[in-house]
Amino acid sequence: NHNKMKKATLILALFLGFIPMLNAQWTSPGNGTTYNIDDLIEVSEGCVVWNESNQQYRIENDVTISANDKLDVNHSLYFGNNVTLTIKGSIDAINTDDYYWLAFSGNSGVNGRIRLEDATGPCVFRRCNITQLDGIQIIESEAVFTDCHFHTFRCEQQSAVVNCMNCDLVFTNCEFDNNNGSAISSPANGQTSPQITDCIFFLNVSNNPHINLGPGSQDSIRIVNCTINDGDYMAGGISIADLMGIGDTKILLKNNNIYYNRYGYNQQGYHLSSTIIGNTFDQNKLETNPMNGGSGISIYGMDENNKAYIRNNVITNNHWGITVINAANVDLGTEDDWGHNVIHGNGHVYNYGASYGIFDLYNNSAYDITAVGNYWGTIDEQEIEDHITHKNDDPNLGLVNYIPFLEDDGVNGSDITSFEVWPNPVSDGSFTLTLENAMPSELVIYNVNGQMVKTQRIDNSVNNIYFDNMESGIYFVELKNDNGKNVKKLIVK
Repeated sequence: NHNKMKKATLILALFLGFIPMLNAQWTSPGNGTTYNIDDLIEVSEGCVVWNESNQQYRIENDVTISANDKLDVNHSLYFGNNVTLTIKGSIDAINTDDYYWLAFSGNSGVNGRIRLEDATGPCVFRRCNITQLDGIQIIESEAVFTDCHFHTFRCEQQSAVVNCMNCDLVFTNCEFDNNNGSAISSPANGQTSPQITDCIFFLNVSNNPHINLGPGSQDSIRIVNCTINDGDYMAGGISIADLMGIGDTKILLKNNNIYYNRYGYNQQGYHLSSTIIGNTFDQNKLETNPMNGGSGISIYGMDENNKAYIRNNVITNNHWGITVINAANVDLGTEDDWGHNVIHGNGHVYNYGASYGIFDLYNNSAYDITAVGNYWGTIDEQEIEDHITHKNDDPNLGLVNYIPFLEDDGVNGSDITSFEVWPNPVSDGSFTLTLENAMPSELVIYNVNGQMVKTQRIDNSVNNIYFDNMESGIYFVELKNDNGKNVKKLIVK
């Protein structure tokens, strides 16, 4: 019996001794110390290690940087499975080297995550390659992401790459691609106004939109000069909703390219007011059933306090051009301030053999809409009337006033950089880039890891682009000039 008890005690001791290893974590003391990754190896009791075989700095167990402390990330950091790096103080992950990116990375099957929670100082990420994590959570913290690449996130325990709540984040010149969820999201019960500028959203696998936001805070939500393209999946473009009537949300949507998504832009709920200007909404019709979506712009209001000021946009080739549902105050142009929107070619929707016709503007509300000074793809008034659904079709609907209308392209100078690349795929080390409006431009080609592989100045309408030793795979061709920015996918065989 003594031997049995001794053996049981030994087994219990071994089991109890194993528990701290499973739940090991390290928390900084919160005394104002700044740590770098090498410091964490010394003090974190094995939570951060140098892996000699992989030549990697690895975080193997949870680490928390307490309030008032700071983490200075001076090396790329790799995550073990189900490990969380929590920042309650501040973090600087700033890479000044033009030739490589600072990496926060998991491996296949890893559910690592970064959590910024009530951070007492700024959290800054610059030129970071953040990949193969489960997600990033940001709660009531000041965070800025510049020139960062977010890709191949797993999004198993949260719905988006970056989930944020009650904070005004900044994303500048970032790229989100090939993630298994939305790119940026915020909840319905918080108030968040991100500033999203010069960013690319591409091939993020989700039935949710790329940008999926709840109500805004006191500042405006700004989405400017971005490209949003779902490619082959069923993600929506942008959705901003206040379904609980929490705030007074202000939105600026300007100079974006939103195309090949399930839908373009959705604004839904109470007390939202948007300025939508200079955007292109094209081919947003990946939704196979047009009754479930496919609008270039959809405004779904609970009352007339859902407002939209819409100017100088191109809205073409979607299932529906603009849909206004239930109640809203939509201004597409007045006699004193013409709309200069291009709205045509939306519809031709077929479902199980039935044609739904052409719907450039569908006013499915009892509120009147002013839509003066837009171009509808024709100068035939009856044809324009046929493409608009409103009071003339159903006395329960509001009237659309679309007269006078423009007799040619109504956009005052395109804000869109339009170009094509061919052939695509490429197999012989060169392709031709054609620019619709020839003007001095900058060409930049990135690989799927966000690394710049070629730059070139573009001056002509037709340009031959040559590159050597480019490996097979997917690349992104970005063209920037004074009219804005556009991105195309390039496949190299």
